[in-house]
Amino acid sequence: MSLVGEERKAIILDQLNQEGQVKTFDLVKRLGVSSETIRRYLEELEEENRLKRVYGGAVKINLGGEEPSYLKREVLFADEKQRIGKKAATLVEDNDVIFIDDGTTPLQMIQFLMNKSHLTVLTISIPAMHQLVEYKNKDLFSGEIYFIGGKVNATHSRVTGSIAEKMVSLFHVDKAFISIDGIVLNKGITSIDAERGQLLARVIENANQTIVVTDSSKIGSTQLYRIAGWREVDIVISEVPLPKGWSQLLDEHGVEWVLAE
Repeated sequence: MSLVGEERKAIILDQLNQEGQVKTFDLVKRLGVSSETIRRYLEELEEENRLKRVYGGAVKINLGGEEPSYLKREVLFADEKQRIGKKAATLVEDNDVIFIDDGTTPLQMIQFLMNKSHLTVLTISIPAMHQLVEYKNKDLFSGEIYFIGGKVNATHSRVTGSIAEKMVSLFHVDKAFISIDGIVLNKGITSIDAERGQLLARVIENANQTIVVTDSSKIGSTQLYRIAGWREVDIVISEVPLPKGWSQLLDEHGVEWVLAE
C-alpha cells in the first residue's frame, strides 16, 4: 500500500482508539475517498487483526464480552505489563496505604515494592495475596496485608460481590491501582464483569488517588460496566504514549498519562 494509504489507515486507527468505533460514511467525508476505498482499508486492518468490521463500519477488537481466565491473561502482553507494573511501583511511597487490583498488570507491581517501608496493601487478588504472603515470610516485605473477603471467582482468582463491597468501603487508601478492560476517550474506564466494576467503583470513592494501569490492547475498547469517568481518574500508566486527540479532555480533568518505557 502507498504511504498515503498507510497514513489513512493510521487515521482510522486513531479515531478507533478515541471513539471505539468508526463509520464508513464519516470516514468517506473525513478522508475524501470513496466508500469502496474505505471498505478496502477496513478489510486490510481486519486482516491485520487491528479491528473488527461490522455493518456500516468497524469496531475496536475486544474480548467479545468474555473475560479470559486468569491463566490466559497472565501470558498476554507479559513484557508490557511488567514495564507498567515497574513504573506504577515508583509512585508508591513509604507508609502508603495502597489497593492492588486483581488484574495481571497490577500484580507485576509487587516485585518492585520490596524496598518500600511500612506499606499497607489491600487486594482482592488471590495471586497477589499469595505473593505478598510469600515475600513477607521470606522477610522481603515488612508491610501489612489486608485481603478483601467475599465471593470467590475461581476462574479469575479474585473476590467480588456485596460482602467484598461492604468490606472495601471500610478502608480509605492513599493510592488505588486499578486494572481495566476498556478505556475510551468519551466514556472513561470500563469492566467486562459488572460485579468487579461495581466493587472497583467503591474502591475509587475511598481513594485519595486513582491510578489506572493498562496495556494498549484496552485503549479504544468499551465494555459492559462503567467503572468511572475521567473526573475520578488521576493517572493512567501504559506502555504507549497518550493517543492522539486525547490531551485536551484529559487536561480538562487533570489526568496525567505516564509512559512506561
